[in-house]
Amino acid sequence: MVESARTAKGPRQKIVATIGKLPGLNKEEYVGWEEIRRILDGKPIPQPDLFEEYEDPPSWATVNINKVSVERIRYFGDVCLGLLLWNKLGFAGFCKEYMEEGKEEISWSVMAQILVLARFCAPSSELQIAESWYDRTALDDLLGVHGDKVNYDRLYCALDALLPHKDELCIHLQKRYGELFGTAFDFLF
Repeated sequence: MVESARTAKGPRQKIVATIGKLPGLNKEEYVGWEEIRRILDGKPIPQPDLFEEYEDPPSWATVNINKVSVERIRYFGDVCLGLLLWNKLGFAGFCKEYMEEGKEEISWSVMAQILVLARFCAPSSELQIAESWYDRTALDDLLGVHGDKVNYDRLYCALDALLPHKDELCIHLQKRYGELFGTAFDFLF
């Protein structure tokens, strides 16, 4: 959580609170998290030993929730599940094997991954994926591909790069399904 303030050098943000224990937190922030754990667990304030130094927990601040705003809300649950399934089904290995790497900045296998995740999470057109869906997800952090690099032309080209391997993909999925579930499965494409 950050607090914005105007300064002579322009707007600046000061970190007021963090959601997790990040490396580099100062001692006061760390003690604050330990104090939250104690309160949530319902434990009493520990009494210091006779020769042990005891530091008072940091004071708590009240926050006016009417003035708190949330920015850049992004979906991550469905795309994390999609990434898990992508790896479990062996798509990453399949794409690296069959889709040739060239001089492109973002590999075709990563673009295919974005297409598959978009179809899994929010079936829509390539244009809608590029213009709004991708930026509303946490994929830029998870895949390391900035939203500016995902455009509908590139997504259509990824489909063209994947199309010649459609039969191999069906065979791969049948084999993988058999490995996972032990039965034969017919795909209807």
